[in-house]
Amino acid sequence: MSKPIPYLERPYRPGVGIVLFNAHGLVFTAKRIDTKEAAWQFPQGGIDEGEDPRTAAFRELEEETGTNKAESVAESRSWISYDLPRDMADHCWKGRFRGQKQKWFAFKFLGTDADINIHTEHPEFSEWRWMPLAEVPALIVPFKKPLYDQVVAEFLPLVG
Repeated sequence: MSKPIPYLERPYRPGVGIVLFNAHGLVFTAKRIDTKEAAWQFPQGGIDEGEDPRTAAFRELEEETGTNKAESVAESRSWISYDLPRDMADHCWKGRFRGQKQKWFAFKFLGTDADINIHTEHPEFSEWRWMPLAEVPALIVPFKKPLYDQVVAEFLPLVG
């Protein structure tokens, strides 16, 4: 068995995040199924090897929400990273990463609420709702809040 990589020497896992806006300017948020505390978030996930970030974002949207009825309207100017708490980093992704660096996309939802199905093959969420973008950072786990603050600041102009 190989020696674990020290926390600060671990790379960031490349990922994407999606802010899905409906026709009323509200955003899709969902409650994680795997946490004891109420932790809401946007759809997000890893980028597969050889996959470009936009393609990964559409794939993750469909995997987590059951819908592909969306179009990309904006993307973050840069990659945004977050660190997992050290104890969590040892268990997530087999301890290979210290967190994620993510490219974020704003998508316009083209479907109806009936098109959303979080009861997917590998469900990550127990419930979902539409809410104002500016309110989402207050519901996220604390270690992701700075990332969510940055995403909100970048995409808030799309609301008006």
